[in-house]
Amino acid sequence: MKYFKTISEFHEFRDLPKPQHPLFSVINVADVKHLHNYEPITMAMDFYSIAIKRMSNVIMKYGQQPFDFNEGILSFMAPNQVFAISLDNKNEGIIQSGWVIYIHPDFLWDTPLAKTIKRYDFWDYSLNEALFVSEKEEATIKGIIQNIDQEYHSNIDRFSKQIIISQIESLLNYAERFYNRQFITREKVNNQILERLEELVKGYFNSEDLVNRGLPTVRYIAEELHLSPKYLSSLLRVLTGQNTHQYIHNKLIEKAKEKLSTTNLSISEIAYELGFAHLQSFSKLFKSKTNQSPLEFRQSFN
Repeated sequence: MKYFKTISEFHEFRDLPKPQHPLFSVINVADVKHLHNYEPITMAMDFYSIAIKRMSNVIMKYGQQPFDFNEGILSFMAPNQVFAISLDNKNEGIIQSGWVIYIHPDFLWDTPLAKTIKRYDFWDYSLNEALFVSEKEEATIKGIIQNIDQEYHSNIDRFSKQIIISQIESLLNYAERFYNRQFITREKVNNQILERLEELVKGYFNSEDLVNRGLPTVRYIAEELHLSPKYLSSLLRVLTGQNTHQYIHNKLIEKAKEKLSTTNLSISEIAYELGFAHLQSFSKLFKSKTNQSPLEFRQSFN
């Protein structure tokens, strides 16, 4: 694996001019030379990457998932995420357009964005969960990046950094808005995910897994659905108003209510069947979700 600690190292690797700033750069994708003949190569970088691009005959792999860049997409990578790029067809040339911004965490030092940048969930999305932008959205993003590029190539003064930072914040906020739009508009795909989630949790709760393994973790659920944990939670928040953790707990409470109202099992036995080692933990969760203890809920049916 090739690891890049500095943006300058990455520029040199890609045969690009030295960056205008050691901790920040803006690259026009059309200026990037052809990939090296020894690629694919696995890479990681010690800085953030924001990319909006269209590339034909190029495949990028993030983890084990391939991703095709033929469509206009906006992607985000946090420091230390591993990826690889290779030619899809070595006999054809690469057609590429778009922009990439590289931001070293030190560039954000002593700015509000240094504290807030990690709140954007999309830094932890997998590459195959990138944002598919409409032509209008793509124009908006490119407009912001072109403003950043203009400032990047201007003479540096005491206003430069703050102007660039404010433009990056604007870009991130638009990306968050566009992701929420994508969660809503890709109705068929998202409903299929919800259906698979429902079946997965139902199957888990109806098996011996609850007793043997306890509640399913968010990571387990996401991996079974071939999604990143953050993407799944973001999707659920938009579509259902709850994140994955809350979804699991609510399904558990539904199962608990079913057992309390339709069986003669003791509350301790129900707690055990639902994967709780201690009755108190089950009772506390149940009351936090229903404002009733398990016993009070059962008595309401008598």
